[in-house]
Amino acid sequence: MAENIFPTKGNLIATKRSLSLAKLGYDLLDRKRNILIREMMELIDTANKVQGQIDETFSSAYLALQMANITLGFIEDIAKSVPIETGVNITFRSVMGVEIPIITLEENLPKVCYGFDSTNSMLDEAFISFYHVKQLTAVLAEIESSVYRLANAIKKTQKRANALKNIIIPKFDETVKFITDALEEKDREDFSRLKVINKKKQYKKENV
Repeated sequence: MAENIFPTKGNLIATKRSLSLAKLGYDLLDRKRNILIREMMELIDTANKVQGQIDETFSSAYLALQMANITLGFIEDIAKSVPIETGVNITFRSVMGVEIPIITLEENLPKVCYGFDSTNSMLDEAFISFYHVKQLTAVLAEIESSVYRLANAIKKTQKRANALKNIIIPKFDETVKFITDALEEKDREDFSRLKVINKKKQYKKENV
């Protein structure tokens, strides 16, 4: 880069300005990366807790379902009576320009879709447990999607920050040094030339 720039004061000022902007850009990217990392780590901690709750609830739900199958026979027909979930809503929030999903389920109390005369409490327990699993799964889906988006954003931010730190900024530093050294050398040459001229003038005056 340095060899392709003519060493003038104007170019020195422009390069210093570009260097300052590159350093500012790096600082902003580094700050963004740290904020995104902190956000992601908090979500990962929450995801671990939610996953533990899901595992525990799933265990209870499958145990209850197993008991319902034992006491009622296979309940596939009863399971088909439960409606498909359609109350999932997705909105977004922004974290340092990264769109993070917010997944919510419509606030409806679980409605029993089977008759009590042909079922028992084991099926009720399985139904309620799987209802809680559904709610927790929506929470976990939101967190995992957010972590994935944040991880991608962190990777891109890190790549850009590295490019500024390891390529762009050193090149601008090199150019500033090149122009500064060239201008200083020119000043020394001009100063030396001026001294020679002044000596010649002084010599002529003394020999007139």
